[in-house]
Amino acid sequence: MLPPGRGSPSPTRARWCRVSATLAAGLAVCASFPPYGVWPAAIVGFTLLAWVLGDRSTTAVGGMGFGFLFGLAFYLPLLPWTGIFVGALPWIALSTMSALFPALFGVVAVMLRRLPGWPLWWASCWVSIEWLKCSVPFGGFPWGVVGFGQADGPLASYARIGGVTLVSFVVVLAGFLMFVLVNQLLRRTHRRADRVALQAATALLAVALGCLASGMLIEQRGGAEPSPTLTVAAVQGNVPRLGLDFNAQRRAVLTNHVEETRRLADDVAAGTVDRPQLVIWPENSSDVDPLLDPTAAAQISSAVAAVSAPIMVGAVLAGPVPEVSEPATTTNSVIVWSPGSGPGERHDKKILQPFGEYLPLRDVFQRLSTYADRAGNFVPGNGTGVVTVAGTTVGITTCWEVVFDRAPRDAVRNGAQVLVVPSNNATFNETMSRQQLAFAKIRAIEHDRPVVVAATTGISAIIDPDGTVTRETEFFTSAYLVDVVTPTSTESPATRWAPSLQALLLIISVGAIAAATWRCRICQTVSEEGVARSGEQR
Repeated sequence: MLPPGRGSPSPTRARWCRVSATLAAGLAVCASFPPYGVWPAAIVGFTLLAWVLGDRSTTAVGGMGFGFLFGLAFYLPLLPWTGIFVGALPWIALSTMSALFPALFGVVAVMLRRLPGWPLWWASCWVSIEWLKCSVPFGGFPWGVVGFGQADGPLASYARIGGVTLVSFVVVLAGFLMFVLVNQLLRRTHRRADRVALQAATALLAVALGCLASGMLIEQRGGAEPSPTLTVAAVQGNVPRLGLDFNAQRRAVLTNHVEETRRLADDVAAGTVDRPQLVIWPENSSDVDPLLDPTAAAQISSAVAAVSAPIMVGAVLAGPVPEVSEPATTTNSVIVWSPGSGPGERHDKKILQPFGEYLPLRDVFQRLSTYADRAGNFVPGNGTGVVTVAGTTVGITTCWEVVFDRAPRDAVRNGAQVLVVPSNNATFNETMSRQQLAFAKIRAIEHDRPVVVAATTGISAIIDPDGTVTRETEFFTSAYLVDVVTPTSTESPATRWAPSLQALLLIISVGAIAAATWRCRICQTVSEEGVARSGEQR
């Protein structure tokens, strides 16, 4: 940065320049996500953020403020779909809560900016704070992890090596190093921390290119071993209308999926599509418990018989009858419904959506908002995340679960050869569905698995292990998809080592903060000793 003095802008003007740059940075990172999908914008965003937080006039308190402002500019335009049917308050509250994490980063960044190689420490801390946001409160909110915005860009290949954690790290580090390069060229600064950072950038670039080449090599070698194929179908039955009264339409929704499956069966009989070996229905495709309701069970059995293949049915299952004073409990489940034998193995959703499927601190939030009463009383499952169907081990990450690293990873570690994402997006919009599809594409690359997304209203898709979408539906329409996928049994480096990478970056972050604190104390001690000597000389 230019030192204050001649040619420098006034403090007020400089402050407004930093505010404007911060807002632009947040908007740029948001632009890397669907529906925009401009993946390089994230790098530009972090370059601008580095300019703001690296300015010597930005204090720790200022860093917190700028970080919070960046978070608002990022999350408010990213998450408006959360308030479509419940009003602006939940959207603003969620965005504000999410912005607290970039605010924390702003404080840490100011602490670390004088350390040699600061871009590396900043990037490590950003990813560590993302991990914190994915964990707390109420189980975390991973929506907005920077790496997910790279689903359609070349940097997504890093997911195969180190998961979405590595993708985030590479994007953020690239932005910070870009700032160092531009600052060196335009400002001609000679700060030791910047010189070390620029020298390290060359080595890091070489390592990054090597990792990218390794990821591409792994991708090319992924299909080297011949494997049996599996013909899969995803059925999107649609709903009569979007909105929060989805549950009131549950009979119609089940009927829609039965009819669309019969249309698929008719096309199979006519020879226009291949006969699927496995059919996936979305989450909540049967909100009527088919294990208790004979009519619902008969409808599903008729669809199974028509298509002559097992169907993975997304169903809401009633729990044990509670005491009168207790709320009812249910599970959000996926049941394997086979020809002849009917219901078999099932997956109960393990990671539930707070304020949707259950209400944390129910007594507190019911006093704050009438919308709290809309939250469900679901209970989490505790299974392995996999079922065996059509001779294949299928991993299930139901809707919300796909955004959490542990859900698909646990499924693959438990033997999943194919991943499916049954989803119900009827209470949101197309933007949310496209963002969720981006997450599924990253998971396909990360675990080297084909992924099948089946959504009530869309967007349903079939995704290759390299993240390519081979089949895709439109939003809010009835449709089905059929394609051939190749189940995979080998584990990618990310499946094995991504948690270790996250732990390493967390350790690096703690070490950097400790080093900065120690350095600050030494400087303070030296300064105090200098003042004391000056006083003695007087």
